[in-house]
Amino acid sequence: MTWMKAGFLFALAAASAWAQPVRVAVAGLTHGHVTGFLHALQGRPEVQLVGVFDPDPILGHGYEGQFHLDHALMFTDLATMLVQVKPDAVAIFSSTGDHPGFVEICTAHHVGVVMMEKPLAVGMREARRIQRAAQGSGAQIIVNYETSWYPSHAAIWRIMHEEKQAGQIRRMVAEDGHEGPKEIHVQPEFFAWLTDPARNGAGALFDFGCYGANLMTWLMDNQPPVSVTAVTKTLKPQIYSPVDDDATVTVEYPGAVGVIEASWNWPFSRKDFEVYGERGYAVARGYGSPDGHDTLSVRMGGEKEPQTPALDPLPPDAHDSISYLASVARGKFRPSGLSSLENNLIVTEILEAARESARTGKRVALH
Repeated sequence: MTWMKAGFLFALAAASAWAQPVRVAVAGLTHGHVTGFLHALQGRPEVQLVGVFDPDPILGHGYEGQFHLDHALMFTDLATMLVQVKPDAVAIFSSTGDHPGFVEICTAHHVGVVMMEKPLAVGMREARRIQRAAQGSGAQIIVNYETSWYPSHAAIWRIMHEEKQAGQIRRMVAEDGHEGPKEIHVQPEFFAWLTDPARNGAGALFDFGCYGANLMTWLMDNQPPVSVTAVTKTLKPQIYSPVDDDATVTVEYPGAVGVIEASWNWPFSRKDFEVYGERGYAVARGYGSPDGHDTLSVRMGGEKEPQTPALDPLPPDAHDSISYLASVARGKFRPSGLSSLENNLIVTEILEAARESARTGKRVALH
């Protein structure tokens, strides 16, 4: 066989492998975002749902009926599912507290890619368990944030970080949250662990504080902060007495400061991010904006009015969580930036420090 023929056959085999859908299994059904994920899987030829696990058969039966799933896809034991269906990737939709155990089982069964909903973990001890499991197996970890797929945030990266149109970044403000889990009618199983500090890490502090910590860590090139100071409140104790429902976190960097405003008390849902430099700003308005999609407002020195630039779409292989998961599973790239384990270890460090600061009333020095 000539080298040209061998090369052709290799290329043909590779193309055939890429034409096959990525085999994806779902682990856990207690995170409400699983509903959107299962809806989004429909009509996506690049992925194939091969298994769904949750230890609660009643919960599993409800999703089986809602999404008209084949009963053969449903499992109440995670290890059994992984042995039988051999997925290329697993998407975790459990409580945050369950992440380490689920990742350890997945990596022990040679799953190459594990994606979980934000945040990574309820504390650094748990985050290190995930890190060790990934390093020991070579598995790739993806932490999924809705805000990773906002074109406005990609534009902020280009304008404020790459091109430095406003000079050095000096201040970042993240405003994230909604009216409250009960107020927006999340599923009972979702509400149960969101209001459990052991399974959620805290309340709104972890649920929505992670977004700002994630974006700020990204813009600071994964530089850990110098210190974290936080104040948390429970403004609706009749509903959220076990946890906080409002958090304000100050994150200090050598040349910049970040303010994270995470709350279950906003009058409207919001995921907004403001970045201020030496001579200008860029402000992204997220899913709570009046026009229903994310927008960007930019004003630089010398401009009398802010500009609203058109937003370029994200690349096809990284414009949502499913395309990103499939691309990583096919070896197109490794998780990086907002989705990376490296970033989210720092996010966990910030959240843990914020929780300690709120408990003690003191500034927590990190580095």
